[in-house]
Formats: sequence, C-alpha cells, structure tokens
Amino acid sequence: MTHDEGAKPQTPAPTPTPARPPVTPLAEVRYFFTALGYFTRIPVPGWVGYDARDLSASARYLPLVGALVGGAGALTYLAALRVFPVGVAVLLSMAVTLAITGAFHEDGLADSVDAFGGGYTREDVLRIMRDSRIGAFGAIALVMALALKWQALAALPPSRAAWLMVAAHAASRVAAVSYLATLDYVRPEGKARPVAERMSPLALGYAAALGLPWLFWPDWRAGCAALAMLVVLRWLAGRYFVRRIGGYTGDCLGFAQQIFELAVYLVVLGWISS
Repeated sequence: MTHDEGAKPQTPAPTPTPARPPVTPLAEVRYFFTALGYFTRIPVPGWVGYDARDLSASARYLPLVGALVGGAGALTYLAALRVFPVGVAVLLSMAVTLAITGAFHEDGLADSVDAFGGGYTREDVLRIMRDSRIGAFGAIALVMALALKWQALAALPPSRAAWLMVAAHAASRVAAVSYLATLDYVRPEGKARPVAERMSPLALGYAAALGLPWLFWPDWRAGCAALAMLVVLRWLAGRYFVRRIGGYTGDCLGFAQQIFELAVYLVVLGWISS
C-alpha cells in the first residue's frame, strides 16, 4: 500500500461566499426609496435607480412605507372632516391610500380569494392566482373588506381613527413581510420574486421596530390586543398557505396585509366599544 493509498481523502475547501456590500447610511436611504418606489406610485429620486438586489434588502422598510401611506390617509381624513361628514371623510382617505399604492395589496386580496376559493389543486390555485381577471370570490372579498374598513373607521372617534390608520398600515405590513422569514416563495418567477429572498432575523426585527410601536398609543392595552390578533391570524394564514400551495406568493402577501389591517381596525373598535 502506498502512502497516497493510505491517506485520507482531502475535503475540498468551501467556496468563499461573496462579501456583502457594507451597510452605510446612504445604502439604507437607497433601500428605503427602493421600497417606496416598488410598493407605491410615489416617484423616487433618479439616483436611486433599479437594482433587483436592493429589493430584498428594501423589504424591511415596508412597514415605514405603510406608516407613510397611513399618514397620508389620516391627513386627508382630518382635512376632509372640516367639510364633509365622517363617512365621506373616511372614503376620501381610503381613496388617497388606494391611489398611492395603486391598490397593490387589494389586488393581492382579490387574486388570492379567487384562487383559494376556486382552485382545488396546488396547480389550479397558482394558475388562477396569476390570472389578472377578477372573479366572483375576489370581487365579493374586495367589496366586503373595503366596506368593513369604511364602517370601522367611521365608527371610531376622529383622533383615534386618524392615528389608527397609521398604526394599522404599518403593523399589518410587519406581519405580512414576516412570511419572508419563515415561508418559501413558491414560484420560480413572479412579481414578488426579487423581494422574496429569505429575510434574516435582524432584518425582521428592524421591520418590527419600524412598524409595531405605532399600535401602542394612545392605549397600550388595545395595542396589545391588536398585536395578539395579528400573531394568531399570521399563524393561521401561514399554515393555510403552506397546506394549499407549500408557501407564499406576492398575492398571498397582499391578501395577508389586507386581512391584518382590517383586523387591527376591528379589534380596536371592539376594544373601545366594550
């Protein structure tokens, strides 16, 4: 037996992973504007550009984008209250938020309900979800969700409703984006593919810090109740997504955001009404 024959095989050295670009304040500003440009219709500075690698890093800023969208709705609502009845003021605020986001998340709600309601197999669900046409299930879900938001916000005291718009838009996006940390994206390609890289615990914590504190003012107990409901709904929806399609799509995230936002409104309304 030669020396070479008796020697243990050498394990090849692992290929070094490319170094991540350093985290700098300018990079974080770029990630925020990338999120703002991707998730809303708001124009962003030209120097931001478009880099698909930035989209996954920008996901942690989605709750902050939500707070800005909710803030625009709240300001519209408070301004409209000086002229119009509360019901009209709420509708105008909802119109502004829909215009800012391009009904991005509402589209996901309608597509998901159509797909989960009309599809039996995983392939059926994903095929229907990709169809841009809205069906009966999606239309009914969209009407019901918008009507419930309208009535819930109109029933709240004006100052509470305005603040809750900010809190619900921000916190619901934390819960929705958290699926990036725990579930798999099920399509080889799709509109959410660039965003759908696995989110790190640190990035998820950053998103939570940007989106959850809004819930706890002016009544931290109502905020805790709303957060508890978000945790329960997130778990239930996540289990349903995995059971039906094995993970999530971009439409699933839009569906989740809409359900979570509506849940915040209803929990706080129920809290102060009891």
